[in-house]
Amino acid sequence: MNRTRENTSQPSTVGSNRDVIRQHNLSAVLRLLQKFGTMSRSALAQRTGLNRSTISDLVTELEDLGLITESDTSDRTGVGRPSRMVALSEDVVVFAVNPEADATTVGMVTLSGQVIRKERITTSSVPDPIEAVEVAGNAIAAMRREAGKHIRVAGIGVAVPGQVRVGDGVVRLAPHLNWVEVPFASMLNQKTGLPVSIDNDAGLGSIAELDHGAGRSFSEVVYIFGGTGGIGGGVIHNGALIRGSAGYAGEIGHMRISDSPRDDYSGLQGTLEALVSRDELLAALDLQNADEDELIERLKQPISGRVKKILESQLDALAVALGNVVNVFNPEVVVVAGYLAVLYGYDPDRLLSRFRWGTLNAPQDRLIVRPGELGPNLLMIGAAGLAFAELVEKPASTQIFNA
Repeated sequence: MNRTRENTSQPSTVGSNRDVIRQHNLSAVLRLLQKFGTMSRSALAQRTGLNRSTISDLVTELEDLGLITESDTSDRTGVGRPSRMVALSEDVVVFAVNPEADATTVGMVTLSGQVIRKERITTSSVPDPIEAVEVAGNAIAAMRREAGKHIRVAGIGVAVPGQVRVGDGVVRLAPHLNWVEVPFASMLNQKTGLPVSIDNDAGLGSIAELDHGAGRSFSEVVYIFGGTGGIGGGVIHNGALIRGSAGYAGEIGHMRISDSPRDDYSGLQGTLEALVSRDELLAALDLQNADEDELIERLKQPISGRVKKILESQLDALAVALGNVVNVFNPEVVVVAGYLAVLYGYDPDRLLSRFRWGTLNAPQDRLIVRPGELGPNLLMIGAAGLAFAELVEKPASTQIFNA
């Protein structure tokens, strides 16, 4: 579904320039509120460099659009009239969707990044695209029915464990789902009537951790994520995700780190994804399924020698991969998330010692390696950020729908 901008008849050059500046300033205010939370008008003026009168006009317009609220709680930081507090509206939401091999998760997320509803619908087999659309669409419809009349919806964001052509929302290849050349965005749009944006799950996770989690305050970040859909990643340079020429950059899981004949889900041998397998550990623990928190708790209990050997082998393989990406990209911080955060938490000393052994000294200076902070809501927040992107960029001209 294409969004359309309101038509204006023959705008003058000056008017057009003013409109662009106004949209930019409206967007700047929204981005600051997303990053820092509730702020006073005076703080917004200080952060943006705009005068109080301009900030007042912007706040009034955003409030009229239903995107922010003002509270009577005031912030007095000096002499003069106190400044009212400005916050993002909790009434504007998006739906986040994450199809996986064993379940489809659907969430409702506010403009501030709060996950206010989430449902994980398990499936007995890997869902085909039609089944995934049906499951997600039905869950979204139920949440819309149960939402209050005051709730408005900006769209749907989808995090897919695979390669996505973001321009038209086609999943090129999602090996864990057995999807090839699937126009998932248009299929879900037809089901729901809402605009749909879609991207790779690991890339969205990297942006979520950058904006809301372990990557905050950094501009050079390497992010590696392990989930039911394998291992992926994202590289943030100068605060922006590196996408590559066609949008497929960040497939760190398919980096070859060994001459092992073991192959990953794409058929490549000796890769990080082939050697670091969540399913292998689950089988050794005799678990059908477990989320990250459950795995962490299980590993606190006594484990067999076989399980210990698997964990150590996977930690060593992860250390090699971390060394490779640090040598290439020289980040400020490396964030490991999902299943990889479970490995990190099991024995961080082993991981870091082997990582340092295989990494050049210079890139290690001031380098931080840390687990992700967003936990089970990671991909809901990441997909929501994608769905909100156009509204945040063009708040005055982006359509919002009734729940």
